[in-house]
Amino acid sequence: MKTDISKYQDDKTENIYNMKNEENFSYKTVGLTEEVIREISAQKDEPDWILDIRLKALEVFNKLPMPTWGPDLSELDMSKIATYVRPKSKLNSRTWEEVPDEIKNTFDALGIPEAEKTALAGVGAQYDSEIVYHSIKEELVQQGVIYTDFDQAVKEYPELVKEYFMKCVPMADHKFIALHYAVWSGGSFVYVPNGVNVEIPLQSYFRLNAAGAGQFEHTLIIVDEGASLQFIEGCSAPKYNEINLHAGCVELFVKDNAYLRYSTIENWSKNMMNLNTKRVIVGENGKIEWVTGSFGSKISMLYPMSILKGDNSKCEFTGISFAGAGQNLDTGLKIVQLGKNTSSVIDSKSISKDGGICTFRSNVLVKESAKRSKLTVACESLMLDSQSRSDTIPVDTIETDDIEYSHEATIGKISDQTIFYLMTRGISEAEAKAMIVRGFADPISKALPLEYAVEMNNLINLELEGSIG
Repeated sequence: MKTDISKYQDDKTENIYNMKNEENFSYKTVGLTEEVIREISAQKDEPDWILDIRLKALEVFNKLPMPTWGPDLSELDMSKIATYVRPKSKLNSRTWEEVPDEIKNTFDALGIPEAEKTALAGVGAQYDSEIVYHSIKEELVQQGVIYTDFDQAVKEYPELVKEYFMKCVPMADHKFIALHYAVWSGGSFVYVPNGVNVEIPLQSYFRLNAAGAGQFEHTLIIVDEGASLQFIEGCSAPKYNEINLHAGCVELFVKDNAYLRYSTIENWSKNMMNLNTKRVIVGENGKIEWVTGSFGSKISMLYPMSILKGDNSKCEFTGISFAGAGQNLDTGLKIVQLGKNTSSVIDSKSISKDGGICTFRSNVLVKESAKRSKLTVACESLMLDSQSRSDTIPVDTIETDDIEYSHEATIGKISDQTIFYLMTRGISEAEAKAMIVRGFADPISKALPLEYAVEMNNLINLELEGSIG
């Protein structure tokens, strides 16, 4: 059965992200037991050392408590979540023609093949639990760049995977990372050799179609000494009347004198619990840039973490979240500064409307070893009505006096006077609000490649119309 995408192509006001295909899978597991874990590993024909990790992770998951802070997760019942859904498709196809029509049409509507032609050096496309399409430009392969899905990396580059897998985010870090290591599937693996500059971005796009399912992709990126990379992550899902779960993991390694920009546009449906984990370790003179846009999802708990291990290492974080009716987006970041002369600049924005809840949490640790370091945290929140809520919860531990540090937080409602002024110039109230919100989000838009800045602005418009999820 093909997906009818004509109405989405003809009418740009429709929400293309809410397209649904009939479930058409070749294999599916539901629940979280040792038997399920063994089935997943057998279906994926994995080496024993991966199965051992999965089984250990299941033990850790069962021992660790649920988070007692933040949004209420009591609605999540792992016995009902589909932990692995393999689509009826050739996996890891090298041409879009090999991808089944209903899946290809979905990615067509999302603009992934077109973006690959015009703006990307490589693409990975995941549908439910498996990568269905993957490509990388030949000139990058000739330079030694590796870009493949994580399942293939386990089989083709086992020693490289073993060196880095779980070294950034340990299994016992929290309950949902243990869950991830028990049932992970798909994701991306990138290795950029010494001194190689990947000028055109790579992108992975994760689409969850199955109702009541989880997506647990693992992304592992190593940018070796003196190398550079821009990586873009996109994700979306249609809305169902049952809970879906996202518990992926991102492990990033930025070596000495290396650079990585990691951009994410998340647009999960409003039945999704987004419990993702992201972390980077940065070497001497290395730099990480996070650019994030969080839209959709019923609940988000997402706090990218930067460990500035090397002297003169840097982190820049630019992010925005938008919570509408029925949404509780609990987001923020963690910073650990260990090296001398390290620097972190944080610029976070949130928008809430129709009773949506936005919470910004920052957890900062500056060790005594981080002499002559700098840290700037700025958090701005915009509420579009009196029913919405916004909170800022900083936790700062500074163990040295030899530091420049500032934290600024502002929370305010949209200005009635500004709206009135714009309306006197012939602009409708709805468009006046949209102009103010787009201006508020402009710094994040400018940090994204053009195509993704356009997507983010479209998502803002959809949120303002109340038509996402």
